[in-house]
Amino acid sequence: MGDDLGDEWWQHDCKSDGSEGEEDEVEKKKSKNKPIKEKPNVPKKAEKRKMPTENTVTAKKKKNEASNISRQESEKEKSTKSPKKKKRKKKSITDVLAASDPKPGCPADLQNFLTGYFSDKRSVIEQEELKLQDSCFLTCNDLTHSLSSYLKHICPKWAKIQKQHTEKQSVVLLIVCSSALRAIELIKQLTTFKGEAKAVKLFAKHIKIEQQVKLLQKGVVHIGVGTPCRISDLIHRDGLSLQALRFLVLDWNWRDQKSRRMMDIPEIKQDVFKLLESCILDRCQAANVKIGLF
Repeated sequence: MGDDLGDEWWQHDCKSDGSEGEEDEVEKKKSKNKPIKEKPNVPKKAEKRKMPTENTVTAKKKKNEASNISRQESEKEKSTKSPKKKKRKKKSITDVLAASDPKPGCPADLQNFLTGYFSDKRSVIEQEELKLQDSCFLTCNDLTHSLSSYLKHICPKWAKIQKQHTEKQSVVLLIVCSSALRAIELIKQLTTFKGEAKAVKLFAKHIKIEQQVKLLQKGVVHIGVGTPCRISDLIHRDGLSLQALRFLVLDWNWRDQKSRRMMDIPEIKQDVFKLLESCILDRCQAANVKIGLF
């Protein structure tokens, strides 16, 4: 077989084999020598945004409308609600009295206090029995008198009255005030009125009740000046007698540093009512004692 093909077949195969190999090598060399082109950094395509559909748009509109409606309703509720009222501070007695002009006391003032005090303690009939007639009162201070001038006005015959008084443990004139300091002030103001009469302090501060009882038993005392609580205690202990008492003066118009009168202080007012109820009102109705408001 090989002989039949002849020399041409062999030469053809050799050429084809050699030329193909050489061509591949040449191409490889060319490819090696060629510069490699870098791929440009091409930005990635932005993701396509989904276009809002009609359903999503209507849903958002509904949400916004609902939120706006709720806001409007809440604002209406806030506007319709009544504004919170500020708590007003209660005015104290000091504020009320400081703002008001001082007015002199009168019998009607004391009578109103008495009816208010006995309203829940006595029946209507008993309250009428406790009412004081105008004849039970002395002329009231019109805020122009000092204590001495006021006492001279209501007791013009004081010199004669003090000479006739000879009973121990009793006084002719009793002045009721709110405190010990006020009692001392009033005793100092008595100098031009009392003359030779003797005045005694009837309050609890720095003075024991036993000492006051002994003082009243020693000699004749004409004027007593003190607080309602200590005066009541002395009366109940039989240390002070009211047999010779003719004048009871309440320190009605004087005001302390807080602009309070004696009857504006609850504790003092209570003591005054107890004193009047237990010892004074009966004697006033019997025309033995008269009340003055200084």
